[in-house]
Amino acid sequence: MTTAVAAPFRFFSLQVVRTRRLGPSVVRVSFAGDDLRAFRSDGHDQSLSLFLPHPGQSEPAVPVELGDAWWQGWRELPDDVRAVMRSYTLRALRRDPDEIDIDFVLHGVEPGAAAPAGPASRWASRAAAGDRVALLGPAVRDNRAIRFRPPEDTDLVVIWADETAVPAASAILERLPAGTRARVWLEAGHTDDVQDLVTEADAEITWLVPGEGSPTALAALRNAELPAARAPYVWLAGESGRVKELRRHVVGERGIDRRRVTFVGYWRRGLSEEQLRERE
Repeated sequence: MTTAVAAPFRFFSLQVVRTRRLGPSVVRVSFAGDDLRAFRSDGHDQSLSLFLPHPGQSEPAVPVELGDAWWQGWRELPDDVRAVMRSYTLRALRRDPDEIDIDFVLHGVEPGAAAPAGPASRWASRAAAGDRVALLGPAVRDNRAIRFRPPEDTDLVVIWADETAVPAASAILERLPAGTRARVWLEAGHTDDVQDLVTEADAEITWLVPGEGSPTALAALRNAELPAARAPYVWLAGESGRVKELRRHVVGERGIDRRRVTFVGYWRRGLSEEQLRERE
């Protein structure tokens, strides 16, 4: 695949090198490729656009040769040819050799599932070494697809993430400096999806498993006693409706300055990513 630069982002041609099941509904896929030597990111929650092939295709169909016009060219491809595009966050970046990890939440792939799996879940559940993908990612370290940006005077970090945002929240926690006070709520689809996270921060991490008796996200935050803080920073990510609800709570009920609250809707209930992108 020919790569094209759309600064500060560019296309990367990658292939799967290994997969690892982290729980019943989470799989980590590791990718490598010569292009990754040009991948740059200093962000904790770096967003990426991943392009997946349809069954029977050897690689995803993305007209990267069109440069900045790739989007229109991609949209004009037939539905059964055009690569499946999904948004993910970078879980990890390694050098020597150059590799990245992306964690996929699997829905509908288990036998007897109430709703059928989407194309990304189907692909990730069957991914094997050698499978080819394309990635639109950063070519500069600081870019607009990084959202976690606590002000320098932050003395408390508050995090909530549903299962789609757990990879980003995990990466944030791993990079918080020692001594940072953090209060964190993370959601998991199953108890066995709960992960042991490593952080040097003074972090209190609470896992919520909605289907197994945990309180709702709003109830958990509403009932929480946060440490006294002069300059808290809040990062909320996940389903758009709940993110907005939690933002109303921290701003309206807790009185936290809205300028110190980052809220990111990773998905919207009832809409596919294609429909969401069209609306945006």
